[in-house]
Amino acid sequence: MRVAIAGAGKVGRSVARELLDYGHKILLIERERTNFEPPAVPGADWLNADACELDTLEEAGIQTCDVMVAATGDDKANLVVGLLTKTEFGVPRVVARINDIRNQWLFGQAWGVDVAVSTPGAMVAGIEGAIDIGHLVRLMGLRGGHADLTKLTLPQDNPLVGRRVADLDMPPNAALVTVVRSGTVLLPTPEDVLEAGDEMLFVANSAAELAIRAAIHGAGASPDQ
Repeated sequence: MRVAIAGAGKVGRSVARELLDYGHKILLIERERTNFEPPAVPGADWLNADACELDTLEEAGIQTCDVMVAATGDDKANLVVGLLTKTEFGVPRVVARINDIRNQWLFGQAWGVDVAVSTPGAMVAGIEGAIDIGHLVRLMGLRGGHADLTKLTLPQDNPLVGRRVADLDMPPNAALVTVVRSGTVLLPTPEDVLEAGDEMLFVANSAAELAIRAAIHGAGASPDQ
């Protein structure tokens, strides 16, 4: 998936790094020379230009993007980016950063915004609606960043479908705390059977997140008979 991010400050870079970890193609658009530092996120493409200008968006090929993230520190700029990318280029999903909560009422469909958020973690979660099912998405930090609440929607073709929660090889410092199924919140027990489309919520430290992904996508052993 191709994601454009307008604004390469601290927030934009944080979102870019996390999405790169998911294997997506990232374009960072930054107007200010002081923030234009490609070595800071070497896996992304960079464009030194104003994302509020139609010429810039055309040069960037925004019409080929699946998601636009308006992550600048200026609410007016984020609204303009959202409106242009949605109405002029038909980008399917626009996620916009709110800097001043008093402006929250503006961030809606009238300005082309699908999801309005105020933190990097919530921004990535907002993008998740356009990310393929099966990605582990960090929703929020807990206990001063020592742990995270993360979410993964179990794909139809995952080997864990039809298996017990006990068959999930969880790493240390991680726990499956909730499963949301068809709008119902379940507290999982070892004998519960996982189904396609289950939204699995984990609490884990950063080191354990890679192991969770490996446990879910590498589950290939046959279930107990």
